[in-house]
Amino acid sequence: MVRDAVTAADPPIRLVCGLGNPGVEYAATRHNVGFMALARLLAELPGSYVEAQFGQSRCWHGRCRGRSLWLQQPLSFMNCSGGPIAALMRRLRIAPEELLVIYDDLDLPLGRLRLRRNGGSGGHRGVASVMAEVGSGNFGRLRIGIGRGEHGAVAHVLAPLAPDEEAPMAEALSAAAAAAKTAIYRGLSVAMNQY
Repeated sequence: MVRDAVTAADPPIRLVCGLGNPGVEYAATRHNVGFMALARLLAELPGSYVEAQFGQSRCWHGRCRGRSLWLQQPLSFMNCSGGPIAALMRRLRIAPEELLVIYDDLDLPLGRLRLRRNGGSGGHRGVASVMAEVGSGNFGRLRIGIGRGEHGAVAHVLAPLAPDEEAPMAEALSAAAAAAKTAIYRGLSVAMNQY
């Protein structure tokens, strides 16, 4: 049996966070694809995950490949996502390099994925909040493209998916869950090469 290698350059993912806005009125919006992808990942991970409330977050905890794994859905609004994430990271002593954040991206075409080890916020206020509260930009990012709308960024991200966007987004969410699982199982380097 081949064991997953963990190196200093590729530490294990211990926390996966999906970004979005709480409340039923936002549940099906483009800005909530991070929540949607996290739900898909949770459904596909083997084993059982126990749900818990921590501060302003819904969390799930389980074991994956012999390691502890947490999934988190901040319940603050998108632009304040960093507070709940940083609080959980402090509580669990999780380093920024052990974090993977999943979120929507206006600059990517609908359904396109991009996985990176670090970087800037790209104008995404939720990611900017995470960077500010965590004190680092050195965490994994899995971006899911939602494209740009014709009526401005705010109207586009807060609108529900159009009927013709639902099938491509379903495929993207499936691919995002697969990419996240690869990052968890085999490290970000392998996942970035594959996705």
